[in-house]
Amino acid sequence: MTVSAQSDRIADLIEARPLVIAVDGPSGSGKSSVSREVARRLGLEYLDTGAMYRAATWSVVESGIDLADAPAVAGHVAGFDLTMATDPSAPGAWVAGHDVNAAIRETRISTIVSKVATNLDVRANMLKRQRDLIAAAAAGPHAGVVAEGRDITTVVAPDADVRILLTASEAARLARRAKELHGTADAASVEATRDQIVRRDSDDSTVSNFEVAADGVLHLDSSALDFEQTVDAVLTAIARTVTGTGSVADLDENARAGAVS
Repeated sequence: MTVSAQSDRIADLIEARPLVIAVDGPSGSGKSSVSREVARRLGLEYLDTGAMYRAATWSVVESGIDLADAPAVAGHVAGFDLTMATDPSAPGAWVAGHDVNAAIRETRISTIVSKVATNLDVRANMLKRQRDLIAAAAAGPHAGVVAEGRDITTVVAPDADVRILLTASEAARLARRAKELHGTADAASVEATRDQIVRRDSDDSTVSNFEVAADGVLHLDSSALDFEQTVDAVLTAIARTVTGTGSVADLDENARAGAVS
């Protein structure tokens, strides 16, 4: 079955029931760009939960709150006004009506977001927000969502119809993020990117497990795959799961490359 045919088949199933797809993985694994494209192809909404933590971090910083003051940070996040756009063609985040989509991607936010994301009270607040957004998407006109980010497959949406852990080797992840941020993956660019990838994953791993697939979660290693191949592998995994025609372990080698069940 071609990927296009798989997408059509999944779309037919979406008409019969809502579909929630959860994608987890470390920084630079491709989960954001791949999840967004999968959502676009399937006509589903797209939720970037990482952007929610970035928006919270931006709001805390702009309010002049000391990041070391955990109660103050949690108190601010509990009440801050966050709006998420979930159209995969134009996703985004707004804080109190202010467009923060560019600001939350700045290095100053990337280097400190883990300080907010590892605050357990903040995570509890975000958990409720994320579950509410997923429920709204499932009940909405698109009848489903591709939600990606830390804890999605195990804590936020453990009952999702399809749960995927998307990983890649550290070298592959560093190269991808270096190209994204610096336009090249030469040695200097990779080294400049290392802190954002390695340290952030180390920090986040203290409150979230995103390296090993939990029971029932499909594992896809995208180290040797390009973007289109990864999207195709994810669509194939979704099709196999929602149609009940087999597991990832049954996929043709050319379609799944490094995927394992």
